[in-house]
Amino acid sequence: MKFVDEAVITVEAGKGGNGCMSFRREKFIPKGGPDGGDGGDGGSIYVEADESLNTLIDYRFTRRYNARNGESGRGGNCTGAKGDDMVLKVPVGTTVVDIDTDEVLADLTQIGQREKIAQGGFHGLGNTRYKSSVNRAPRQTTKGSAGELRNVRLELKVLADVGLLGLPNAGKSTLIRSISAAKPKVADYPFTTLVPNLGVVRTEAHRSFVVADIPGIIEGAAEGAGLGIRFLKHLARNRVLLHLVDMAPWDETTPAEAAATAVKELQKFSKTLSEQPRWLVLNKLDMLVDEVRDEACQAVIDALRWEGPVYRISALNKEGLMPLVHDLQDFLDARAAAIVEDPALLEQEAETRAIIDREARENLERLRAEARARREEGDDWDDDFDDDDYDVEVEWVR
Repeated sequence: MKFVDEAVITVEAGKGGNGCMSFRREKFIPKGGPDGGDGGDGGSIYVEADESLNTLIDYRFTRRYNARNGESGRGGNCTGAKGDDMVLKVPVGTTVVDIDTDEVLADLTQIGQREKIAQGGFHGLGNTRYKSSVNRAPRQTTKGSAGELRNVRLELKVLADVGLLGLPNAGKSTLIRSISAAKPKVADYPFTTLVPNLGVVRTEAHRSFVVADIPGIIEGAAEGAGLGIRFLKHLARNRVLLHLVDMAPWDETTPAEAAATAVKELQKFSKTLSEQPRWLVLNKLDMLVDEVRDEACQAVIDALRWEGPVYRISALNKEGLMPLVHDLQDFLDARAAAIVEDPALLEQEAETRAIIDREARENLERLRAEARARREEGDDWDDDFDDDDYDVEVEWVR
């Protein structure tokens, strides 16, 4: 199954039915008066979050969706039938954006959440509506109004409690394999992971959380290098980020430089996202001798001027993972309990996500504007952001 995290479609709600002009004509009732019925409302279009979906692949083959029109009214004061609504099923974590106005129409973060994205047309009025004491035989009717027509972009952001941030080969896939049932591909070359992988981490009975393995970030990711925009946006929905640092890098880059690069790209992509809860995880310590281990870890902490939680692990050997996993579970449980006590915190989270989404869209629009400018200047620079170029085969494990 192909993983697609963005799709552009056109939706058109149904047209309202026209009103009917009719007069009652029966035996012995030659002038029975008006009896034209109203038309039916046009069908609206909704989007609904479905937990059984993990990708927007279905919307790559069908690009236009039309709801049913309302039926016209009939004589005998018969109202036309309402057009059936159309419900588009999308994965949880999908945002619907109007391309023409850049308005966020829906942000689906809960299973079963349903939002209207296109309003059906209003019904027309039959001539019965216009009768009065001075207008006994009205011949006025109205037509049904057109339904809303929108060009929308569906954006899927992986919905997980914990997101893994780091450069390629930092050990993110190895970590998720060690603490969950997910089995992403692991190899000794960069960009082994090309799409997000989800894994459920079970700490004990009835206590678990979801972790997302996000593909590696490289320098220039916020400007689109290495598909950075597509990778970084999946960090927007996580409650806490784990910043993994490779303490035994495969190239000449030092761990401190690699850590600083990831933080810099995160800040350039979204300042608000960079200010969200983030923990530092120093990985592959089993590859360092004891004499230099503490010095190397302290160099990374000093380079980042880090003051938050720090964990020293070896994901491959599963060293130091239990304290990390249990602290994550306690942090997430405490946050969930705080939301139960103060529901306003949930609204604040939604506002924060909206700000991050807006900053990401502004960054993407800037990139597209720069691409158009370079193309006009004659530079051979690819500004094609179509997902067709980046579809890959993926199996999701949740």
